[in-house]
Amino acid sequence: MHLALYQPQIPGNTGNIGRLCVGMRARLEIIGPCAFDFGEKALKRAGLDYWPHLAWTLHPSPEAFLAWLGERQPWLVTKHGRQRFDQPAYAEDDVIILGNEVRGLPDEWHRRWAERTVHIPILGPIRAYNLANAAAMVLSHARIVSGAFTGHVPPEHPRLGAADSTESQPSG
Repeated sequence: MHLALYQPQIPGNTGNIGRLCVGMRARLEIIGPCAFDFGEKALKRAGLDYWPHLAWTLHPSPEAFLAWLGERQPWLVTKHGRQRFDQPAYAEDDVIILGNEVRGLPDEWHRRWAERTVHIPILGPIRAYNLANAAAMVLSHARIVSGAFTGHVPPEHPRLGAADSTESQPSG
């Protein structure tokens, strides 16, 4: 599964999303140009010690990203999406694109993939969710739907021992 960020502007959001992708075993596709540096010094200064474990690509431009995307049909996360984010049947090889923190996604992309736009309901008096939080909600759900968590057993708690997994085992 791929999570793509369109021209991100806030390093902290990108860092949090990178950590999310490492934990969810998703590839991070960053669509440039970006407002910040991805050099080794910048990553160390930001404390991104997990970055070496991240599978990621920096596409220098939207055109380069679209060339990489080819004929695939991505999911676009937008507050104007036609489907609620938990309705699509996400697949393991899907590409999920989130927009820039200020400008969102290009209008042309909204038109091109209008039937593959999803939104996260906003129930309270906010304008939008933080980009990293939105990424976590959508990617987590997409990984569940795609079967990525099937058979997952949580690690043993260092003070409590192994989790009792009998509750979640099918009877039979």
